[in-house]
Amino acid sequence: MIRITRKMEFSASHLYHNPDFSPEQNRRIFGKCNNPHGHGHNYVLEVTIAGEPDPATGMVLDLKELKEILEREVGDRMDHRFLNHEVPELAGQIPTTEVIAATIWKLLEPKIRRGKLDRVRLYETPDLFVDCTADLPGGPQ
Repeated sequence: MIRITRKMEFSASHLYHNPDFSPEQNRRIFGKCNNPHGHGHNYVLEVTIAGEPDPATGMVLDLKELKEILEREVGDRMDHRFLNHEVPELAGQIPTTEVIAATIWKLLEPKIRRGKLDRVRLYETPDLFVDCTADLPGGPQ
């Protein structure tokens, strides 16, 4: 099995807030991530596809096709957006890095026609990232 990975970057803002918590609980649990005006990140997304290379092309999946899928499904939807309010797939959720990565998985998986989506890695900062993989019980939540 071969794994190929494509990387992309996007910038977005978000707010951690649970409407079931009191203002004090939200501030205590989420700290500065509970800023009512949100805060932003320059996210780095790595998407890995696993499979066997096509004998005719030598490719697991055409990387140009993967780039177009990422731009359409992630870039167009999330780049320079306030995730809480502008991304319907995140409505009603706290857009943690974990939730965003799982949402990206759900957006991408049905679009991959060759190979299989193997991993979505989302960096919120250079030293904080989340991996979403198919081997989670029941798949990505």
